[in-house]
Amino acid sequence: MTEAYIYDAVRSPRGKGRKDGSLHEVTSLRLSAQILNAVKERNNLDGHAVEDVIWGNVTQVGEQGGCLARSAVLASDLDESIPGLSINRFCASGMEAVNLAANQVKGGAGEAYIAGGVEMMGRVPMGSDGAAIAVDPSIAMKTYFVPQGISADLIATEYGFSRDDVDALAVESQRRAKEAWDDRRFARSIVTIRDQNGLPILDHDEFMRPGTDMQTLGALKPSFKDMGENMPGFDKVAIMKYPHLERLEHVHHAGNSSGIVDGAAAILVGSKEFGEKYGLKPRARIRATAKIGTDPTIMLTGPVPVTQKILADNGMAISDLDLFEVNEAFAAVVLRFQQAFDVDPAKVNVNGGSIAMGHPLGATGAMIIGTLLDELERSDKEVGLATLCIASGMGAATIIERV
Repeated sequence: MTEAYIYDAVRSPRGKGRKDGSLHEVTSLRLSAQILNAVKERNNLDGHAVEDVIWGNVTQVGEQGGCLARSAVLASDLDESIPGLSINRFCASGMEAVNLAANQVKGGAGEAYIAGGVEMMGRVPMGSDGAAIAVDPSIAMKTYFVPQGISADLIATEYGFSRDDVDALAVESQRRAKEAWDDRRFARSIVTIRDQNGLPILDHDEFMRPGTDMQTLGALKPSFKDMGENMPGFDKVAIMKYPHLERLEHVHHAGNSSGIVDGAAAILVGSKEFGEKYGLKPRARIRATAKIGTDPTIMLTGPVPVTQKILADNGMAISDLDLFEVNEAFAAVVLRFQQAFDVDPAKVNVNGGSIAMGHPLGATGAMIIGTLLDELERSDKEVGLATLCIASGMGAATIIERV
């Protein structure tokens, strides 16, 4: 089987996902096109250099509707002979785009792909596309549906994570992200985003709050307590599924949950022959990919079983991995991963995560693969795993190895 290699990884800075965010004036199409242009220019691609652009985005309505991937190709400087495929696996959409591209290369269906994703959460609000599992009683009742915030608090309750535990992880995420930016660890991957006149409008992750401490977070009220305990009373739904719990401990809030931001990211994936053709040196081999379904009520535990699956499928142990990127959708997600595998926290999200920098849904999976690659190179490590929890109860994972 042909090997699939990563030749480049780029991303936009994450902008605050609201009207005063620096990227708010930029459409999903324009941001996607700028990222695709960066891949083209950095790697001197011409003509039908890649087989396809596989682009993840979660809220596929309005400006993110239709086949945004194809529109982005046409809006970019890529050749119009390159098609485009938009995909949605919720928060793992960007990762699934990369994994799909890698497996297409491995299977011989083209020599190279650009894969990644975009989410303009300040322009296309999360949930504005609707979701059967949330609004159709025939599936909501069957699955004991609860919102993700309730699921995060359910994880904390089930696995014994206190308010101090989740707040401490959030403080550390902020500290690590600031250290990473101060040390210019993202410099190789960041693409400065420009307005229609070519003027720079954002060159850094602007969501970060480096002054965050335990006292600051301690003053915040739990975000999901009211919807859990009062109308519509989702705590009761969760306890119907987990009857051994007497009550849910509501420990998550805006400060220890992922930030709502705008952003895009792309990975250039190709075969050895593709690299030789364009004079490119591979940075890493995509060693393995995996996805799995999990309980949709607790919903966000997917990183644990999908990691178990990817390791078992490839004859590996957790000790074979040097670094981990576990998306910080909520603090309890990362704590559960560390608990399940007894992983040294110093190896997990070394440069901070989505609590500090934000979680642009359709782009995050590609972003954390790029961050993992950059950190493997910086710290001279060999093998790393990136993984995300996913809405409706799923998990996705990618193992990469430096070459």
